[in-house]
Amino acid sequence: MGVGVHRVYSVVVFIILASLDNVAIGLVPPLYSPISRDLGVPEGALGVVTAISYLFTAVAAVAWAYAGDRTDRKPMLMIGTLIWAVGTGGTVLAGGYWGFLAAQLFAAIGLGAVGSVGFSVVSDLISPRRRGLVMSLWGLSQGVGTLAGVLVASQLGGKDWRTPFYVLAGLGVAASIAYFTTADIRRGQSEPDLAAVFASGVEYEHRISRADLPGIAARRTNLWLVLQGLTAQAAFGSLVWLPRLFQARAEAQGYDENTAIQIGGLLTILFQLGGVLSIVGGLLGDRWQRRDPGGRAKVAAIGMLAGVPLYVLLFFAPLRLPEPAGHGGSAAALVFGSLFTSPSLLGAFLLALVALALTSANAPNWFALIADVNPPEHRGTVYSLVNLVNGVGRAAGNGLVGAVFAALARSFPPPANLAIGLAAFQVFFIPTGFMFWRASKTAPADIAEVHALLQARAAAEAATP
Repeated sequence: MGVGVHRVYSVVVFIILASLDNVAIGLVPPLYSPISRDLGVPEGALGVVTAISYLFTAVAAVAWAYAGDRTDRKPMLMIGTLIWAVGTGGTVLAGGYWGFLAAQLFAAIGLGAVGSVGFSVVSDLISPRRRGLVMSLWGLSQGVGTLAGVLVASQLGGKDWRTPFYVLAGLGVAASIAYFTTADIRRGQSEPDLAAVFASGVEYEHRISRADLPGIAARRTNLWLVLQGLTAQAAFGSLVWLPRLFQARAEAQGYDENTAIQIGGLLTILFQLGGVLSIVGGLLGDRWQRRDPGGRAKVAAIGMLAGVPLYVLLFFAPLRLPEPAGHGGSAAALVFGSLFTSPSLLGAFLLALVALALTSANAPNWFALIADVNPPEHRGTVYSLVNLVNGVGRAAGNGLVGAVFAALARSFPPPANLAIGLAAFQVFFIPTGFMFWRASKTAPADIAEVHALLQARAAAEAATP
């Protein structure tokens, strides 16, 4: 296999495998009702498990990333993948709530490796000119993975919630083996400023140390990229309840729980297809960035703010389905058939398509910005620190929205309480847009500083006999 072909193959493998860990993240929420009944706990208790798991993943990612920025990254990815596969498999053996929680937290530790260390590797595979595009594929793979988790859970877990966990544990073991076939990626190899270093056969030897941490914290764009995650993920974290909202809407129209779970999962997948258009956001970020070093952040800011009213309208859309008595086919046939016969369902789909397209511009551009404003040996660690704050925000959004639903249920029965709660949480996207706008002002100077640093290091290497 040629070097160029092997690099492209490695990008594809990393993107696919990055999606798989998000399948694990997306498995539990669509199955809240059967799991809670089997374990004898309220659904809100499972929301707490999901929230704590997000936090564990984010905390673990910091340790994985720091180690990955200092050592060989491929073995760490393999070990992390095996850990989450074992935890996912162990979930089915849980005899009660605490066993379920322990297995999910063990899986969360392994999940922390894939995103943080994998990001560092992918950033070294792609030149700055195409970072937005490839990072959109990286982010898209994670969104697709989450949707795949919803699909697998809702379609395989309606009768026995354990089945999807068996399937995913096997795929996780296979994924760890697949890392053997990827190229060995040299740190910094995609940087034009270091091209002469690698052309001379020398490696980029700089590695992160604890002495670098104050400088990372002082880089102004890093501050805004970290803070935006707290508010953005509070809103995004609440969206894991979308399958439950759509399930409640189906049950309110007379469908039994098993069919309603399937309908909820399928509607969630259908309504999140707009995430595919994150590729457009990445391309726009690449193009704007060539003219304006703050362009990526501006694309993200505009997308976040413009998506808020569309989400609110989506949550209150009526979503009329055929009468259960007149439906004899599969849940998939019902949902996709109704898309062409129910104006309310089609309208909601179009709302979701545009809303997701706008807010999905966030991911590829902040991925690319992390790489743009940090030298290669810092990127995994900075990504993990941003992701840690993301995890706190996501955990808060997921955990708090469950409490909000319960409080609202005293006055508004399902699905009204779910719609009101989800709509209220979209307000967190507003400060997110502001922080991306601030990042657009600080990014140009930080990017110039990184270029100057790498050029100085390359010149010093060239002067060394």
